[in-house]
Amino acid sequence: METSEQLRDRLILRFPGAKVTLVSNLSPSAQHSLLVDSAHVRAMATFLRDDEALGLDYCSNATGVDWPDREIIETVKTKITGADGSEKEVEQKTKRIEPGQLEVVYHLYSMARKHGPVVLRVRTANRTDRVTLPSLTPVWRSCEFQEREVFDLFGVVFEGHPDLRRILMWDEFKDHPMRKDYVEPDDYEWEPTPHGEVLAKAKKHYPAAASALASASAVASPAPMEGPKP
Repeated sequence: METSEQLRDRLILRFPGAKVTLVSNLSPSAQHSLLVDSAHVRAMATFLRDDEALGLDYCSNATGVDWPDREIIETVKTKITGADGSEKEVEQKTKRIEPGQLEVVYHLYSMARKHGPVVLRVRTANRTDRVTLPSLTPVWRSCEFQEREVFDLFGVVFEGHPDLRRILMWDEFKDHPMRKDYVEPDDYEWEPTPHGEVLAKAKKHYPAAASALASASAVASPAPMEGPKP
């Protein structure tokens, strides 16, 4: 099977204008990946599946990654002239915010040729209002439920998905709990036997019921047994 570098070069030749970046993995697994632009990802996926040598006919895994906004500090060295005419080098630092993105990672194998994985990555434009990516379910049917999970937990909207809806959380659930800035709701659904932190939160929203339940639990608890008297 081709190396990741060879596959990157072949995709660039096959799809002029496409962006294909090799993402190195320095861990012992050395599973390098290819980051491709969203405009070409479905065409590339079809090529990877149908190419005679590759035959990547199976997507074993599709998962999401959240990349929050990052503060980038850039240092530039410049020369300034002092009052005495001498030059000295100073460093000037500037800060900028690099917008975050949502990423989907696909692991591809060939069942017919017994090789893989090829790891394919694609990212959204940002993580707020431009979170749409082409669905790869039309290429690999095994992506269907896994893209639904990424939609549910990360908020990526898959264009062309045949049945895009939540799969783990209920329909009325707000937000996406696998995002790194997700804040869990303070008011959980009422539990019949809350305890610990859940009981403390319940007392804020259902003070009468929570107090009564806590009192009932205290009454129901058996008193400690006394040991034999000396």
